[in-house]
Amino acid sequence: MELPNHIIAAVSTAQGVGGIAIIRLSGEGCIELVDKVFVSPADKMLSRQHANTVHFGSIVNNGEVIDDVLVTIFKAPHSFTGEDSVEISCHGSTYIQQRILQLLLQKGAVLARPGEFTQRAFTNGKMDLSQAESVADLIASNSASTHRLAMNQMRGGISNRLLQLRNELLDFTSLIELELDFSEEDVEFANRLRLKELANDIESHIKKLAESFNLGNAVKNGIPVAIVGETNTGKSTLLNCLLHEEKAIVSDIHGTTRDVIEDTINIQGVLFRLIDTAGIRDTSDEIENIGINLTYKKLEQASIVLWLVDAVTDNEYILSLSEKILPLVKDKKLILVFNKVDAVSAERKAIKDSLLKDEVSDRVFISAKYNDGISQLEHKLIEAANIPEIGEQDVIITNLRHYEALDKALQAIQRVQEGLDLNISGDFLSQDIRECMHYLGEITGQISTDEVLGNIFEKFCIGK
Repeated sequence: MELPNHIIAAVSTAQGVGGIAIIRLSGEGCIELVDKVFVSPADKMLSRQHANTVHFGSIVNNGEVIDDVLVTIFKAPHSFTGEDSVEISCHGSTYIQQRILQLLLQKGAVLARPGEFTQRAFTNGKMDLSQAESVADLIASNSASTHRLAMNQMRGGISNRLLQLRNELLDFTSLIELELDFSEEDVEFANRLRLKELANDIESHIKKLAESFNLGNAVKNGIPVAIVGETNTGKSTLLNCLLHEEKAIVSDIHGTTRDVIEDTINIQGVLFRLIDTAGIRDTSDEIENIGINLTYKKLEQASIVLWLVDAVTDNEYILSLSEKILPLVKDKKLILVFNKVDAVSAERKAIKDSLLKDEVSDRVFISAKYNDGISQLEHKLIEAANIPEIGEQDVIITNLRHYEALDKALQAIQRVQEGLDLNISGDFLSQDIRECMHYLGEITGQISTDEVLGNIFEKFCIGK
């Protein structure tokens, strides 16, 4: 993808006031451009300085000092973008940031589009497309797991594996197509038995990568946890308690929660997406019924379900409730949560603990109102999540675009397997092998279109 050959500039640090802000420039001539506004106490010209050096001075406009700054110089190809680059570290006042940026634009720079710095890094061969996408994931990482996955991808974990698979396919399709050139002589260059072994091996690896998406998606976006139960069992109170903020309205009035409320929480480095749902009950209220129907939909999406029960409730009634709740969560990890234990005796608590032992093995007693038992519940959530230890060498798919490309590549290689079993001609085999290579190449950007690239990079923040 050809990019305009101009100097781009943007504030790269987060919006708002801070101690320090960084304004980034990239493109041929950007060092000379900064020289027009930079004054060094030692009369240095930045364009005459060595790469990877930092220089103190002032940004000046018509004799007016805007700020004292540190300027860092990077020279092509040894920079993030692969081009000459400059980073100006100034004080974090939004006024100062905008004054310096406006001055740079007046001198000839152009405001960078979202993701344009990373896009230039991709275009200049500093990283492939999957690594470029991992930059956004790294910036957005909010747990140890998401950080580890993003770092692994940015260092080429996925790219290296896909490149290996693609090269193996390329070797064989080259031999098959060579056979087609000598078709009249009935020569076989590609050993069909070896090709079948390779196709089986590649199918296994692609399938493993595609299946890792469920784990990767959960780690990246949060493991969905639905809090369900009847009205007034304390679901909203529990949500607020886990989040440590008043996210949901709490009331003694039945049916207060009529919509789905979601938020994320980080527990011991694992991200959970908590979903507070409308209480399940029979009601003639049309709006409340809409909320209850949403509850059923969220149950389908959840990996873990917290079934909240009022510990004061009669045992027989809890057993009758189970006939309604258990069929809805039969494929989920279920934790039975007895709330309001502060209102029951130790003897009644022991009786409650014996309920539904065969149906629900995981249970915990809490008082959401008094924040009692919450740490035990968090421990149960970690156990239920069952997130394996993700090492630096583990390749986990977290990106939906990658998953969809892998799924298409898997279908293509499975057609190769079927074709080998049916002993079809080499030209059909070659077509399916090339299709598999195409979709693997889409992930790393070896095969790409301007539309796909534009869609990816426009989701970045300006200055990244």
